[in-house]
Amino acid sequence: MSRIKDFIKTLARWVATPWRCAKQRRYADAEAAAMARIEMPNDKLLPLVRQAVADGKTAIISVKGYSMRPFLEHLRDRVKLAPWTELQVGDAVLAEISPGHFVLHRIIAIDGDAITLMGDGNIRGTEHCTKSDVCGVVTEYLRPNGHVLLANDPTLQRRIRLWRRLLPIRRGLLFIYKTTI
Repeated sequence: MSRIKDFIKTLARWVATPWRCAKQRRYADAEAAAMARIEMPNDKLLPLVRQAVADGKTAIISVKGYSMRPFLEHLRDRVKLAPWTELQVGDAVLAEISPGHFVLHRIIAIDGDAITLMGDGNIRGTEHCTKSDVCGVVTEYLRPNGHVLLANDPTLQRRIRLWRRLLPIRRGLLFIYKTTI
């Protein structure tokens, strides 16, 4: 069984090499910029972001972690957060799920005031919060090459809906994705 897994892994890397190399070239400048930036711990930054968004301002933060793969990549992408007026299933939100613990995940269910969240890169496990715990909603995805993708873009919305339906096979798809980046 181990030999089969090794073979599949090798095959996936071999097939994906052209795409992986192209991505490496495309994001080489972004990695250099990442080396030059100063990071602030989330426990200090995100309460300030929450307050700024609550005051009606927008905030741009870098994504940390891998729970939103394949749509957002760790320290590569940034998101623009804005105050929300109405929340919908499929929205990516910054929420404080317990005191001092923030997550940037997608809404998968809304039941009255209760919200269920799950990261795009997660294959199981959900978080729960209330609408008052939502700090802000993602309005733009900012790529390191300067490309800005609006969160309400119809093509992106179709991809998000498709990705949610692929939950049963998400583990395999994420494996292929990881080998190609």
